[in-house]
Amino acid sequence: MTTAGFGSLIGRSKWEIDTPALCVDLDIMDRNIQKMAGRILGGGKNWRPHTKGQKIPAIAHKEIAAGAMGVTCAKLSEAEVMAGSGIRDILIANEIVGREKILRLVNVQPHADVMVAIDSQENAREISELAVAKGVTVRVLVELNVGMNRAGVEPGEAVVHLSEYAAGLPGLRYSGVMAWEGHATSIKDLDEKRKVIVRDVGRLVESAELCRAAGLPASIVSCGGTGTYWITCTLAGPTEIQAGGGIFNDVHYSRDYGIDHEFALTVVATVVSRPTPTRIIVDAGHKTMNGTPAAPRPLGLGKDAQVKLSAEHGTVELSEPDDRLKVGDKLEFIVGYSDFTTYVHEEMFAIRDGMVEQVWPVLGRGKLR
Repeated sequence: MTTAGFGSLIGRSKWEIDTPALCVDLDIMDRNIQKMAGRILGGGKNWRPHTKGQKIPAIAHKEIAAGAMGVTCAKLSEAEVMAGSGIRDILIANEIVGREKILRLVNVQPHADVMVAIDSQENAREISELAVAKGVTVRVLVELNVGMNRAGVEPGEAVVHLSEYAAGLPGLRYSGVMAWEGHATSIKDLDEKRKVIVRDVGRLVESAELCRAAGLPASIVSCGGTGTYWITCTLAGPTEIQAGGGIFNDVHYSRDYGIDHEFALTVVATVVSRPTPTRIIVDAGHKTMNGTPAAPRPLGLGKDAQVKLSAEHGTVELSEPDDRLKVGDKLEFIVGYSDFTTYVHEEMFAIRDGMVEQVWPVLGRGKLR
């Protein structure tokens, strides 16, 4: 059945959906959106939520309605999906490298203002050449490495040098700097977490100030993810926050990052076997609700229930015998990690008060280039 064919489910109970089914509780998601928008905008920052774990333009439009200025994407193909839905202000928080991808980048510019990260002169020059040939201007941010040890130039003078180079190239509009303080996400001690964020976001802000002192228009200082945003948005210097996954929340964000949001995203599965009174087998495994870096959590079975996933099956081990769930019954799971779950589904069922209100195609599914 195609996504369009799910229209007959609208207005019916979520328990009538064939499984496995990815569901979002609209009321909970809306509360999470309002919480994030309130914290970020209340901190005097712009909100540019990351959509790499959301993949659905309809959700991005909800965030914009709540005050977001635009969106962040991980891949060019995701940005193309968002641009196609009418979103104009887009950051690809990544380097777009190679002639084929850059041709796509410059050709999307008449339809949306898509900004990209750079961390090398070679990449900046190639974007410049193809932007000039197309007759468009591409906004760029210099990416810094502030501790993730992934992409990005080192803070300080290296940022100024690359910024000066980019600002002097035709077809580019140098707009500032960005970084991701993601190495701080899993720090459990809140005082230590804040200390690391303050130190390393401070390096980003100081680099932006060096650029401004050199006469460069570093108007954007972009950073902050779901695992850090409630601290980062209180700091002086950043102008926008990229956090987006918190609108769903999941076991990983809650358990490992200390996120205080409600759980909005679930997977509904069907019990296909009850081989013992302490074992439940469902029709949802790794291919439906990936167990990395956190296993999904079944609802209504107590905190001691353990979940193991194989490719197509989920096994729930109970600490005590329980025969309430029978073969054919439905079981709902809080998603372990939304980024590793949404992208494998073709549709998301938008639920309110237990009823299907909308069926959204996951338009960003498979958009890896």
